[in-house]
Amino acid sequence: MAMDSYSGFVQVAKVMLPVAAVGLIALVILWPHLRTEDLRFRIGFAAIKSNVDGDPNLLNPRYVGTDNDNQPYAVTADIAKKLDGEGLDVRIGLELPKADITLKDGTWLVLTAENGIYARRDKTLDLAGSVNLFHDSGYEFRTEKATVDLARGVAHGEVPVKGQGPFGTLQAEGFRLLNKGRTLVFTGKSKMVLQPGAKVPAK
Repeated sequence: MAMDSYSGFVQVAKVMLPVAAVGLIALVILWPHLRTEDLRFRIGFAAIKSNVDGDPNLLNPRYVGTDNDNQPYAVTADIAKKLDGEGLDVRIGLELPKADITLKDGTWLVLTAENGIYARRDKTLDLAGSVNLFHDSGYEFRTEKATVDLARGVAHGEVPVKGQGPFGTLQAEGFRLLNKGRTLVFTGKSKMVLQPGAKVPAK
């Protein structure tokens, strides 16, 4: 009786294992064609958890896109939550967001903050709380609020800003970042303390 059961199991296994293998191969081949989202909108995450309202949050999300000049940028965060909208109209709330912008000449610009709101259609990022701007030319600026247009490579803030770099230190009532960080314009009352022999940045 045991031998008959074993023989039956072997016969079933001979049929089911090849079928399962073919199914897996078909899934691997068809999987890329099942994704209908814009391939430039990619969010990777380590896990999903629910907040107090029961809505799903993404941990360690990553958005990758290109600006109007086809130069890459990336937005990452510790936690992301959909605020409203669907598809291209979605707005995403971010905790500890970070925006990386890389230029064709290899230079880079990084912005970080405590919180942010990313608008997918407009490719804008509203940052709030301990906003920091770093440029690989050596300067760093700090403020409390800033809006970044990732598509155009510009940013602006209307609250006090302080900064430092090879030129010295600076403080102003607001700022405009143009040409993906190549030009900085400081608005309102401004004060600059130059290091000896330093070159004056755009103002």
